Amino acid sequence: MASLLYRLGRFSFRRRRLLLSIWLAALAVVVAGFGVAGSALDEQFSIPGSQSQQALDRLKAVEPAAGGVSGQIVFTAPPGHRITEQPYANGMAAALRDASHAPQVGAVIPPQKAGTVTRDGRTALAQVQYSVAGPDVKTTSVDALKDSAKPAEKAGLTVHVGGAVFASHGVQIGATEVIGVLVALVVLVITFGSLLAAGMPLITAIGGLAVSLSGLMLLGHVFSVSSTAITLAVMLGLAVGIDYTLFILSRHRAQLARGMDVEESAARALGTAGSAVAFAGLTVVVVLAGLSVVGIPFLTVMGLSGALTVVVAVLAATTLLPALLGFAGRRLVPKPTSRAARRETSTKPAMGARWIRATTRRPLLTVLAGVAALVVVALPARELQLALPDNGSAPQGSTQREAYDAVSHAFGPGFNGPLLVLADTSHAKGGPSGARSELSQVASDLKKMPGVAAVTPPQPTSSKTDQVLQLVPATAPDAKGTEDLVHSVRDYGDGVRAHSGVSLAVTGTTAVNVDVSSKLSASLVPFAAVVVGLCLIILLIVFRSLVVPLKATIGFLLSVAAAFGAVVAVFQWGWLADVLGVSRTGPVVSFLPVILMAVLFGLAMDYEVFVVAGIHEEYAHGSDPREAIQRGAPGAFRVVTAAALIMIAVFAGFVTLDDAIVKPIAFALAFGVLVDAFVVRMTLVPAVLTLVGRAGWWLPGWLARILPTVDIEGRGLPAAAHAGSHTAGHRPREVSHGR
Repeated sequence: MASLLYRLGRFSFRRRRLLLSIWLAALAVVVAGFGVAGSALDEQFSIPGSQSQQALDRLKAVEPAAGGVSGQIVFTAPPGHRITEQPYANGMAAALRDASHAPQVGAVIPPQKAGTVTRDGRTALAQVQYSVAGPDVKTTSVDALKDSAKPAEKAGLTVHVGGAVFASHGVQIGATEVIGVLVALVVLVITFGSLLAAGMPLITAIGGLAVSLSGLMLLGHVFSVSSTAITLAVMLGLAVGIDYTLFILSRHRAQLARGMDVEESAARALGTAGSAVAFAGLTVVVVLAGLSVVGIPFLTVMGLSGALTVVVAVLAATTLLPALLGFAGRRLVPKPTSRAARRETSTKPAMGARWIRATTRRPLLTVLAGVAALVVVALPARELQLALPDNGSAPQGSTQREAYDAVSHAFGPGFNGPLLVLADTSHAKGGPSGARSELSQVASDLKKMPGVAAVTPPQPTSSKTDQVLQLVPATAPDAKGTEDLVHSVRDYGDGVRAHSGVSLAVTGTTAVNVDVSSKLSASLVPFAAVVVGLCLIILLIVFRSLVVPLKATIGFLLSVAAAFGAVVAVFQWGWLADVLGVSRTGPVVSFLPVILMAVLFGLAMDYEVFVVAGIHEEYAHGSDPREAIQRGAPGAFRVVTAAALIMIAVFAGFVTLDDAIVKPIAFALAFGVLVDAFVVRMTLVPAVLTLVGRAGWWLPGWLARILPTVDIEGRGLPAAAHAGSHTAGHRPREVSHGR
């Protein structure tokens, strides 16, 4: 790998105009295509083949108005008045009439017919059924529904418009997310001490992100790409794009400071640091693509979207960056008085070297203290609750949040997420009369079930054999009680089918969300096993050691657990909720664990490779284990520190989004990177390697013969590649493989 990338770096440097032209042409093509075709994002969560999805598809076929997404209009009379008073009743009737004529609306169910009027007569809830699914509802249709409330408002009623239809507008990235990029620029300027050098990672990352993002928007016309997938791609594209170029550029500048030729330095930087970048990027891509094994389409697309972005980021770092290095030429050579030049000649220990000495002076104490701290932070993770967000998690002041709160206050939280029970009577014993009798009994039994607030009588559909009951839970749509109720009704339905032949299927938006969350929870352990296994295998091949993969895997699991604990503390317990703008505490988005494990795994391997590769390189060239740590780790620490700070800044910028899906994911990633980089990789790794000594690089001989040899440190490059890299007198050692 190192030799191939060495040649690629030299080619890109020499043919820089060609490479730059290719990238500009690719950008022009995808941007032009996006400009012509526009975007086509799909925000729908579903699991094909699940009971809820099968029933919903059938319901859409026989009764489009019942199978489409729903909206709500909440009418509230002034204190001391009732909505039945003539002015208010007229205003409400006019509003409902306008709502029924709004685009894409299939039916409007007045409060009197639905029985959704409070006992004091002050508040009424009307249901609006669209004839299409949520992603197909146009923004103009939602605006028309909002406008329909005006007659009621003129009559003196307070009106809130909400419902599931408002969950389909996607994520809007604003100016506050750019703060992370500005912080990254500051970190780069401090790291390199040069605006030219600091600008190169940003140019490369933004260029690659523009290509991948425009491409994803175009693919949205072919596949169901959600705005959450786009946002994840933006976060990853910026973070890894900047970090990958930072790793390569840091090596290039260090080599230039030692007097290496510019072209040779660019090629060698790509052959050494670029090898680690390619390996790290491949790891992230494999794990993100592995999300497809979960079997949930929207999560598969999310993983593949992120993987595509990372692939483009790696391509930009390994082709576009060397071309830019060619254009920059000797202007990137650190001035003799600069900090970068002094680092290469100074005999005074740098901050990284001092930190290494501190953490390895009493390595056992360092390990015990670090692990104990991570375990304490991870303790809240035992209470992690997962669900898909609803309008109760919408920003304070939004119309859908106000409608949600008004419904919860007047009728109960369950009215925000009613369940639909589709009854198939085609095989009912006793024919139509037996079916009617059985459904009447079903409605009566459901009303008596724990956790049920209300049940409507069976309603016929255009199909002669299908009828629909609406069941209102006593708990909120994302509550554990609602999930339990869905399973209870399904268990009850099994008994009904056995003795009467009538089949009951629980569906609706809330039931679909429950099924998605259940599927994600069930897949968490298998996916974690795949990630952990992959971590062990990859590092075993790269470092040809038993201790390094085991240590890295345990460290990764500690980082993930700590991130879960922090998420629970903030988003469920409410710690710092006001500071971070958390609208409502409660369950977090159900696909956060798999996304966090997939992304953090790749980033953790980045840092592991860059820290351990330097140590391993020194050990392979004759240093004893402790000396190898003292020599090899400090240089990597400076780069890893800058990379981690950039990652944290980029992810933290997305925590400002008022989105119940993106906010906890961005927070978890930022916190996870903070813990993994500074506690695990920069503290525990050198301490553990100091404790185990030479055993850290031991591998049984039989296993060494089986494993392929992967060169990510540039050992296969010509001897001149190592000029100035090692102290005179070091001789390469044969790393022990059980002989």
